[in-house]
Amino acid sequence: MTATPSESTDGGRTTGESAAPDRVRRTFPGISTRAWEHPADRTALVAMRTFAGFDTVLRTLSGLLRERQHRLMYLATAVRVDERQFKTLHDLRTDAVRILDAPVAPEMFVLQDPVANAFTIGMDEPFIVLTTGLVELLDVEELRFVVGHELGHAMSGHAVYRTMLMHLLNLASSFGWMPIGGWALRAIIAALMEWSRKSELSGDRAGLLCGQDVEASVRVHMKLAGGAMVSEMSHAAFLQQADDYDRTGDLRDGVLKLLNMELQTHPFSVLRAAELRRWITGGEYDRILDGRYPLREQDKNTRISDEIRAAARTYRESFDASEDPLIRTVRNLGRDVGSAVSTVGQEVGETVSKIGKKLGL
Repeated sequence: MTATPSESTDGGRTTGESAAPDRVRRTFPGISTRAWEHPADRTALVAMRTFAGFDTVLRTLSGLLRERQHRLMYLATAVRVDERQFKTLHDLRTDAVRILDAPVAPEMFVLQDPVANAFTIGMDEPFIVLTTGLVELLDVEELRFVVGHELGHAMSGHAVYRTMLMHLLNLASSFGWMPIGGWALRAIIAALMEWSRKSELSGDRAGLLCGQDVEASVRVHMKLAGGAMVSEMSHAAFLQQADDYDRTGDLRDGVLKLLNMELQTHPFSVLRAAELRRWITGGEYDRILDGRYPLREQDKNTRISDEIRAAARTYRESFDASEDPLIRTVRNLGRDVGSAVSTVGQEVGETVSKIGKKLGL
């Protein structure tokens, strides 16, 4: 479906800082969230949306998690963004809502917390929270990317489905020790964690569509990884780290990468920047800027089978392109099954043995 993007200009200021010059940005009338959702994220969302009564169940869970109490807490302990408070953030939100043609502008709060973070919570009326650590770390265009990222979460309904993950994590902590129930919960949580990580990639794409500034989007991840001194960092070198991470090491490193990622709700900063680069070089970003994007009026016709195929294709392409030693070995199984299995078994066995010795087992 082809749409006609229009143009928007906007500028903003933070206290004591000049804003970047106003410039033209594309807007995307009627754009569907499917335009920026990672295929694996989109598949899960489409599947969950098709389950009758699913939202009702989640709203019940939300009541158990005291969602209304959370909002009241932020009203009492944080600063609500509007035209009188944190006006720059208010203007960035207004611009992001216009660019993505969002039906609703979510509430936004700034919370005193030195840890740089941002999140979107709530079900019926999701709201955005930015910490002072993040606001003080980023410049105007970087904040535009973050605000767009969180608006993308709100529009995709990610806050709704993360409620389930939060509830299951609470359940796992209460009876995860049970052999059967514990393993079953871990399997479900692992799947939801994988979805959560892909939803962050979706949010990054929405953030880029709002800011339309590739350099700023990379700087956000650079600062989250290495702090404010971007003058001491290099975009090219930062992205090179992702390539080095992918190909460096032996089979043991491949296993350790999986273990490091297992319980992470967010991908690592370096890898997020690389994924955004991959989305851009794949051409999808330019297609959306040209007005070739799906429309939300067509969402009801989306078939889960099509989304599953798209997700499978994405995973397959990523698998085929990976230089990770473990994945390379798995790819070569068809050519040399016996040798690969022996090598994997030996490497993993040695790793487990060394870990056991360190633990005195």
